[in-house]
Amino acid sequence: MAEGSQEGLKLFGFEIKRAKDKSDEKRPSIVPPRDDEGGSYATASGTHYGQYLNLDGDDSKDNYQLIMKYRGNAMHPEVDAAIEDIVNEAITGSELEQTLDVNLDNVDVPDKIKKLIKEEFDNIYSMLNFKELGHDIFRRWYVDGRLYHHLVLNNDNPKEGIQEIRPIDAAKMRKVKKVKHKKDPVTGAKIVEKTEEFFIYQEKPGSSTSGVKMTNDSVSYVTSGLLTEDRKKIVSHLHKALKPINQLRMMEDALVIYRLARAPERRIFYIDVGNMPRGKAEQYMKDIMAKYRNKLVYDAKTGEIRDDRKHQSMLEDFWLPRREGGRGTEISTLSGGENLGQIEDIIYFQKRMYRSLNVPISRLDTETVQGILGRSTEINRDELKFQKFIDRLRMRFSHLFYGILKKQLIMKGVITEDDWDTWKNDLTVDYVKDNHFAELRDAEMLTNRLESLDRVQNYVGDYFSKEWVQKNVLHLSDEDIEQMNKQIGGEVEDEPQDEPEPQGDDSE
Repeated sequence: MAEGSQEGLKLFGFEIKRAKDKSDEKRPSIVPPRDDEGGSYATASGTHYGQYLNLDGDDSKDNYQLIMKYRGNAMHPEVDAAIEDIVNEAITGSELEQTLDVNLDNVDVPDKIKKLIKEEFDNIYSMLNFKELGHDIFRRWYVDGRLYHHLVLNNDNPKEGIQEIRPIDAAKMRKVKKVKHKKDPVTGAKIVEKTEEFFIYQEKPGSSTSGVKMTNDSVSYVTSGLLTEDRKKIVSHLHKALKPINQLRMMEDALVIYRLARAPERRIFYIDVGNMPRGKAEQYMKDIMAKYRNKLVYDAKTGEIRDDRKHQSMLEDFWLPRREGGRGTEISTLSGGENLGQIEDIIYFQKRMYRSLNVPISRLDTETVQGILGRSTEINRDELKFQKFIDRLRMRFSHLFYGILKKQLIMKGVITEDDWDTWKNDLTVDYVKDNHFAELRDAEMLTNRLESLDRVQNYVGDYFSKEWVQKNVLHLSDEDIEQMNKQIGGEVEDEPQDEPEPQGDDSE
């Protein structure tokens, strides 16, 4: 898309008024600012009479094709199962409780401001309809590697804030950073003079038709945080699994074709053609073949088997002519293949695919799983690594709420942009944890600590102090130790004391 015709057009959407920052003019550089959001860089050139911005091409098409590839691979049964495990672990909750909530305990603002922030967060949660669509929103973000939402305002009264949040197809959007250079009179180097960020919406991605330029503030943009080696393109968490997925798909198709080709028995027909001339003998053979042959074709796209006589298949019988003087017409059988039950290679690629998605391999073998909580009551190391991976996904996904909440609070005048920059790192989003996993993990840790306590109990007072055991064996903090000692002391005081038994009269 050539931007020369659109340079004078106003950007669609709203912009938050900000104070002009001239600090960049005091810090000249030959490279544009670092962008961790994967925005496409476009260089503006020309004179003050006009500018030309080349946004055509390959970048838009590549992003579109890449997203389509992610979505296609996500439909593979094993990949879909792995993605569902990830999404279900990240987004939990029930109809009775909210999936996530904002945590303002560490934010140093008055309680009145905290109440307003909490109300606006709940409002955003409601506009996203996250209670019902939270699973789908997180899955779209995970598969596509990016998530776009259009923030709709009331143009007559922008101070009312965001009125609606509409999802945008990630394949039709892309972020662009326009960089304008100027020539340094001393060194002759190109120095970054100005950068401008905006979004482009194209109904037909990759086409040469003009798109719609949208302001940076009117679009909510959340990425996976994963970039290519040149740090110019955003990729999904599925990107590193593309090769194992394709290998698994080809191996499964090859396995099916091999089984169909080798499993059935094939026949050899020896047809007695007598003293027929060559032409008549060939026609006679064709008539017999058309009458008795099988034409089964395997469709790799649908997994169906159909009867198709227009294509040659690997299940063909063998037809051989036999002249007069032979043993006449004869039919013999070739046995089918053996050892067709070996699928070690398929299992290998399935495990490799699960590893690439950071999903524990134990979840692949569902037939041997014991109970409803896992293979056993033991939490293995793979599950702990998987839980840490889920926590990282949650932290990145939380930027969806951070970005929208920031714009909402600033437009309504609750805070300023400087206020947000001050305490944005203290604000967190709490997700509902998987209670079953937490209970199993805490129970196992407590069991191990109590076993260690039993081993050192006989040495307490001689070689180890009680405080040392509490800190190093039970791993209690100073606050926990102080609180625990108070509770133990209170319980001792509350226990009823045994009354002394009356003594008999010794004078007797």
